[in-house]
Amino acid sequence: MDQILVLDYGSQYNALIVRRIKDLGVYSLLLPNTITAEEIKKMSGVKGIILSGGPNSVNDPLAPSIDIKILSLGIPVLGICYGMQLIVKVLGGEVASSKIREYGNTSCLFKTSSPLFQGLNTDSIVYMSHGDTVVKTPEGFNDIASSKSTAFAGVQKDNIFAIQFHPEVTNTVQGKGILSNFVFNICHANKEWSIDNYIEQKTKAIKKEVGDKKVLLGISGGVDSAVTAVLLHKAIGNQLTCLFIDHGLLRKNEAEQVNIAFKEKLGIPVKCIDASAVFLSRLQGVTDPETKRKIIGKTFIDVFKEEAKKLGDDFTYLGQGTLYTDKVESGQGGTSVVIKSHHNVGGLPKELGFKLIEPLDELYKDEVRELGKKLGLDEAFVSRQPFPGPGLAIRIIGDITPEKLSILREADAILLDEVKKAGLDKKIWQYFCVLTSDRSVGVMGDQRSYMHTLAIRAVTSVDGMTADFYHFDMDFLSKVSTRIINEVKGVNRLVYDITSKPPSTIEWE
Repeated sequence: MDQILVLDYGSQYNALIVRRIKDLGVYSLLLPNTITAEEIKKMSGVKGIILSGGPNSVNDPLAPSIDIKILSLGIPVLGICYGMQLIVKVLGGEVASSKIREYGNTSCLFKTSSPLFQGLNTDSIVYMSHGDTVVKTPEGFNDIASSKSTAFAGVQKDNIFAIQFHPEVTNTVQGKGILSNFVFNICHANKEWSIDNYIEQKTKAIKKEVGDKKVLLGISGGVDSAVTAVLLHKAIGNQLTCLFIDHGLLRKNEAEQVNIAFKEKLGIPVKCIDASAVFLSRLQGVTDPETKRKIIGKTFIDVFKEEAKKLGDDFTYLGQGTLYTDKVESGQGGTSVVIKSHHNVGGLPKELGFKLIEPLDELYKDEVRELGKKLGLDEAFVSRQPFPGPGLAIRIIGDITPEKLSILREADAILLDEVKKAGLDKKIWQYFCVLTSDRSVGVMGDQRSYMHTLAIRAVTSVDGMTADFYHFDMDFLSKVSTRIINEVKGVNRLVYDITSKPPSTIEWE
């Protein structure tokens, strides 16, 4: 399959580059910037290479670099922001700190004689984010784009292209056209990426890897683990055993719903284990969110190992519903900065005896939903809102207690009920309550109260990499607030989170 490689230089937009290319119908992969030319030569179907943006200055002695031989492989290369500056520097040009820095939307002029801008408007808005700028191009390079403050907003020599702005973000009006020109007109890649192809190739890959071995899959009842279960079951049948661990951090009645969904709707047997006491014991007094995630991840693995022994089967693999976005946020999609660790990302200690199999780790959330539909899952199940593996542990700010879990479950159930009644459950990508660490003074029944402050989070998104807060009608928020305050003991104040991602993440922890 034809593919475009994206070398990771640390930008949080890196995953978007991969996503935009896959949206064009071509497979793409994010790789560490330490990859060598020899390693790339051994890969099949590489049609193009993109060097991403990043937070460093190329003039920093410790700044990430590139195997310069990559630029001589004959494979078209596109440098973006830091990637542009890196190309310029290693080939003998000069990069210096800008007197006038450019951040945000900027008017840019394109030379449409360049194949990178062929068929586009000559004057367009692009998204800039740089403090350094190219002041001298390497020998043989021609300028192909400029802005008011940046003479070299784009340069080219033969099949090497470099641009100072970010075509992957929607702020760059003709960004899709630029990437399309690079992928098809310059790299001559074929459209071979689709979910149908993915199912066929991944099923074959699973069969080949697993062979006659057995797989233990931990399911949560969410979309990711459900699709993972169906895909693995399609590939290896009864070599798969599904284990549902109730960690005591689920939403109201969720354990029962999971059991019914898998056994009755999917026809996949599930072994259900109540391990809530173990999880809550290990989490007692823990307030740091990263520590919570790591404790939950380790406890999951511990319980899986123990239960696998009880099942009497010799399991070689542990299946997980890890997504591409999980790996990127955990800093494992390449070399990007860690945003937050995910309990199902990071590999397994060798002494546990499991190998990992993660059939969804190249997909985004909306691609997983599409995959689920292709595999025959019900629309209602596939469209369920995401629920994090650590569950309510990362929706309770501070330490976790049975009382706090009860408060959050009841409040969250009310929000879900009202969203569904209002017909908003298909419009909002994710919506939930957060129990903050704050208490506030209130007046209830003519008496002073000092109770918990609860927050509502609701966002619209496509793939979870970016998100906007949902604009609820004030009457709706008023109704939810009234119900929660009246029906949930221990809450006397409700607030609504109106931040987008970025700068926030969707979850609070």
